[in-house]
Amino acid sequence: MIRTFTSFAAALVAGLIASHGVAAQGAASGPTKPTLKRAVTVSGETVRIGDLLEDAGASADAAIFRSPDIGTTGSVSVQQVLDALQPFHIYLINTRGLSAVEVTRAGRQLDFSDLESRIAQAFAGRYGLGEAKNLAVTLDVAPRPAMVEASVTADLALTAAALNPMSGRFEIAFEVPGSAIIRKPLRFTGSIVETIEVTVTTHQLGAGAILKDSDLAVERRPKAKVAADALGSTHDAIGFAVRSGVRAGTPLRRTDLMKPQMVHRDDTVTLVYEAPGILLTTRGKALESGAEGDVVNVLNLQSKRSIQGTVTGPNRVNILVSTAAVPNPAKLVDRPSPPPPSVASR
Repeated sequence: MIRTFTSFAAALVAGLIASHGVAAQGAASGPTKPTLKRAVTVSGETVRIGDLLEDAGASADAAIFRSPDIGTTGSVSVQQVLDALQPFHIYLINTRGLSAVEVTRAGRQLDFSDLESRIAQAFAGRYGLGEAKNLAVTLDVAPRPAMVEASVTADLALTAAALNPMSGRFEIAFEVPGSAIIRKPLRFTGSIVETIEVTVTTHQLGAGAILKDSDLAVERRPKAKVAADALGSTHDAIGFAVRSGVRAGTPLRRTDLMKPQMVHRDDTVTLVYEAPGILLTTRGKALESGAEGDVVNVLNLQSKRSIQGTVTGPNRVNILVSTAAVPNPAKLVDRPSPPPPSVASR
């Protein structure tokens, strides 16, 4: 009997232990306690229970708060969250010791950095205007930052554009396809002008100054205010001289330039007589000014004759003559006068 009771008791204890283990396992695998999130990001106009709680259960899609403005962050106290959850009979919540939950509404800021370029493209080839790259746009008011829903990925779409060709004033409108926040077109006003590249002087220059690369720059100026013969490239001006003095920033025209004067009136010059096999030089005086390649009048200081020659360099004039007309070399060289005849003594 004793052995039988003992065996029965042992079996009973084992059964109790086993049943306790099963009960504990069942408790461990039961429903998970909802846990409050520290910070959440939403994309819609409302905040749902599932946005705020982990393991929210069947009520996860229920809306309980209004979202903050697009692109901004707000906070809601834990007590407000608990009060809002009561109608849904959600009481046992792990608040993690938080006092508030941060809620951010996702959004996308519209990019206005290329707005002037978009406007130029809208008017290019219209109203007598040229290419977009030559159009300068000035807005009356800089665009304010604007946010749209994060789901809106479309670019600005042109809806209307008007221009007064006389004044250059424009009005243009864009819409944001797919946005429920920005329902009305975005309107902008300003002015537009066609420009052209011109060569200008970087500093004041005196008459006759020979232009160097450092004297010139290329700037954009309104096309309507630029002369038809204005120079567009500095290469067209380098090496030339200005006919008259110019101020800094003056657009240069072809008529403002001339070849540099290599010979100036009344200057002493070198006269070069050339003929096949013969090259003679002598001094002369310029009777007029001239640039390289110009034909000028000069005076041969030896023969006192006025002749013509071609300017070939600084203070150098070439006299082209035939062999028969080549002057006597002896007359082109300064030689001492012969001594007077001696007088015989008587």
